[in-house]
Parts: sequence; structure tokens; C-alpha cells
Amino acid sequence: MNVIKSLNWRYAVKQFSTEILKENEVRELLTATRLSASAYGLQPYRLLVVKSADIRKQLVAHSMGQDKVLKSSHLIVFATQTNIGDETVNAYIEKVAKVRDISIKNLQETADQIKDAFAVKTNQQKDEWARNQTYLALGNFLTCAAIMEIDACPMEGFYAKGYDSVLGLAEKGLTTSVVCPIGKRFEYDLYASMTKVRFDEDEMVLSF
Repeated sequence: MNVIKSLNWRYAVKQFSTEILKENEVRELLTATRLSASAYGLQPYRLLVVKSADIRKQLVAHSMGQDKVLKSSHLIVFATQTNIGDETVNAYIEKVAKVRDISIKNLQETADQIKDAFAVKTNQQKDEWARNQTYLALGNFLTCAAIMEIDACPMEGFYAKGYDSVLGLAEKGLTTSVVCPIGKRFEYDLYASMTKVRFDEDEMVLSF
């Protein structure tokens, strides 16, 4: 595995081929994403895999005309949880207790510490915190996709309320943060052959 080579290979695909990814490839990518770093381990987001052509056609209308949403192998929606609070923490603590075979009572101090950290935040601050966690997962998703030679195009050019409505996310306590079509690049996608442009190390990396 050569991470630098993979990251140089990666770019934001503008046109996908008609090739459909194997389901085991998609599952492995999603598994890698679930293993992303997350503050307190709470993972306040969900990964939505949209394969339905009908639903994706509806989403194009809320994607500023970007048909990659439809014309790609799969569409992954990163949806952030809303109403972050005690219930969020309780769900995580219950998971820890089950996975590690620990009494919830023995985890109470940890639970209280996390709840106290949220108690001093405004609703807006909690929303921003949760969205930041979602983007940590997106970064890992893109890196792992590159290593697996799965093409991707992260998108913020869409209307979240439209996505939320089509996918029925409000009743699930979720809201769309970023979407990412994945698949295989079209052979003649103009951007595939362009040299990657990034600032040099002496411009980006500061030593103190």
C-alpha cells in the first residue's frame, strides 16, 4: 500500500463510468468509515447508501443540477444527528457496556463527564460539533476510497432541506451535511489527466 501514490491518484471525479461497484467493496469502504476517529467515540452521524434510481432522480433536483448524484455507482449521504444531548450519550454508553461487557453503573462517571461537556454548549455549538465529527468521517472515507481505487466526489453543492425531505431524515433526527457519489471514473473525464495542484511542503507545513 502506497498512501501518497493513492492520494495523488485521487481527484474529485466530474464524470463517472457506468461501472457498478461490487457490494463487498462498498461494504469494506463503509466499514473503514465507521472506524473513523470521533470525539468521545459518539459518532453523531449516519451513512446513507442511496442506490434507488428513483430517489436519486429526485435528489438531482436538489443538487444544483449535478447529475453525478444519479450517474454514479452509489450515492453516499453523510447525515448528521440533530438534538445532540443526553440521549446521544446514553446510546453510546449502552453500546460500550454491551461490547465490552461492562456494567452501565461502572460507566456512569464517563457518561456524566460527556454530558457535562455538552451542557455548557448552545444548540448551535452542539450542531457544529456534530457536523465536525461528520467531516472527520468524510476525510477518512475519501482516503480509504483512494487506497481502494474507488473514485469519489464530495459535494456541498446541494440543498440540505430538499435532501432531508426526500429521504425523510427529520423524523430520524438527522440532517444532510455532505453527499458523495462513488464509482469508477469515466475514461475520458477531462479532470482525470490533470496534474494535481497542492501547495508545497514549505508553504503548508510550519515548524515551531
